[in-house]
Amino acid sequence: MAFPANYNIQYYQGDTYQFVIRPKTSAGEIFPVTSSVYDAYFRIDTERGRTDGSGIEASAAIGDNSVTCTITPAIGNSLTAGTTYFYDVSIEDKTDPNVIFTLLTGTISITADIAAGA
Repeated sequence: MAFPANYNIQYYQGDTYQFVIRPKTSAGEIFPVTSSVYDAYFRIDTERGRTDGSGIEASAAIGDNSVTCTITPAIGNSLTAGTTYFYDVSIEDKTDPNVIFTLLTGTISITADIAAGA
């Protein structure tokens, strides 16, 4: 597998930000991702390796061998402008807790909305 890929996000606070991941095998074939087999997670935090569960869960939805990730305005407004966050998008087997694939990782840089605080 060629996981995880790296993608750094420039996020404008208060907007909806959405992207789609279409996983492939190392041979370039479609990696089968279905909601009957996997749960998807889009986790955001200010540091890596934290175990206290204080991170943020953004939206990750599985559909047609893809994972659609969304930062909603409500989630985005809980992020602090000028702070760099880390994120991972993973899929986890519903029946085997030992099968976890991190598909994408990177940073999220937050730019304040010009109307923030108005």
